Amino acid sequence: MEQLRILATALVATLRDMAPILAILGVFQFAVLGEVPENPGALLAGLVAVLIGLTLFVRGLEMSLFPLGEALADAMARRGHPLWLMGFAFALGFGSTAAEPALAAVARAAAEAMVGDPGFPATEAQLGAIAAQIRYGVAVGLGLALVLGVWRILKGWPLIALVLPGYGLVSVVALVSDAPFVAVALDMGTAATSAINIPLMLALGIGLAGVLRSRNALVDGFGMVVLASLAPMLLFLAAAFLLVA
Repeated sequence: MEQLRILATALVATLRDMAPILAILGVFQFAVLGEVPENPGALLAGLVAVLIGLTLFVRGLEMSLFPLGEALADAMARRGHPLWLMGFAFALGFGSTAAEPALAAVARAAAEAMVGDPGFPATEAQLGAIAAQIRYGVAVGLGLALVLGVWRILKGWPLIALVLPGYGLVSVVALVSDAPFVAVALDMGTAATSAINIPLMLALGIGLAGVLRSRNALVDGFGMVVLASLAPMLLFLAAAFLLVA
């Protein structure tokens, strides 16, 4: 009964979180467009499915993946050799990002756009392979970002020394190039960090900084997420330009 009560509370919380976007869509649909959606029954069923799916998804993460990831991050931070720690950081970043639904959606959309672009010809049969390559390539980039983040904490490097040059390079490329891959790379960096991997990255960074006497969890423990957003952009841009060249 306790689990049912918790699940019901989570369902209400998810509905509350969805309420603003549902209200906005409803206002524009009826007040601006002045039309009733086609097949409203299917639309309502879809919304209910989304509500239940999101609730179960978040609750499942809270019950299994998050506690397990936090416990492993804490144990590795306290007892792990630096090489094992960085290996764990890469595996954590790669695995959690490859499972990220937002990244899968962006990778699929990018692959579909490439198939329809005459400048990047591809067959429909290649679409799934292209999406998988994008998805796992970005996951590799995020894994490398966590390795760099762990090394930064161990060495005490200031975060700004890594972030400013990286985002500066991305900004310069975006200013001087009109290549379509630039916009895709920027979206990939954002989509790579979402509901699954952000809590795990925070647990790793804060846990590691917390067990090192010379580090401050608040100052040094944060910053993993910004590196995780930056690295896939740089890696995707580099791969795109190599392919185009």
